[in-house]
Amino acid sequence: MEESTNPSDDDTVLRHAILNYLKQNPDAMESVAGIAEWWIGRSQIRVELETLRRVLKALTESGVLKEIQVTGEPYYRLARKQMN
Repeated sequence: MEESTNPSDDDTVLRHAILNYLKQNPDAMESVAGIAEWWIGRSQIRVELETLRRVLKALTESGVLKEIQVTGEPYYRLARKQMN
């Protein structure tokens, strides 16, 4: 990700990258590391994991994503209501 003086700019870029990926892959589910590598990495965006975690938390709290624990690690996917 390009250097930015405004963290909300980074959040917006990440949010769009995540939602664009899920638009094309609505059944996808992945860990934070996997999201950084596969969902975001394909967009040619470098990402700080703390920024990614913050965006994932916001998307989860707003009901867009659902967090699922898999072997003690959080995985994220579209919330059921978004999949219709």
